[in-house]
Amino acid sequence: MDRKWKHKEFEVKENLKPGSEHFQYFFVVTEKGQKKCNYCVWIEDEALSRFDRSKDFESIVSGKREDWKGWVMEKLDQGDFRNLVLKFGEEGQVEIDLDKIPEKVTMDQPHP
Repeated sequence: MDRKWKHKEFEVKENLKPGSEHFQYFFVVTEKGQKKCNYCVWIEDEALSRFDRSKDFESIVSGKREDWKGWVMEKLDQGDFRNLVLKFGEEGQVEIDLDKIPEKVTMDQPHP
């Protein structure tokens, strides 16, 4: 079920990607009904146990959602409307600007 909230003039809908085998959590930002950008959180399978021993997606969301919401609000406050992924892997976390990647990036590909 989508969660909805507002920050300034923006409406944000968030949810796990339906049916995904990998952890992918999306924040879709709109302004006056027009899509502005997406912010995503991806956790590589190898890194899931750092967030929840049972690797339960809902438990991970419950524990980290407020942190990720803070990341989204910070981006909005900065006027950063790039389509971004905050990807957590074995080596730590990295922000990926999806607009600067020539081909579609998926969870199964290494980040640039």
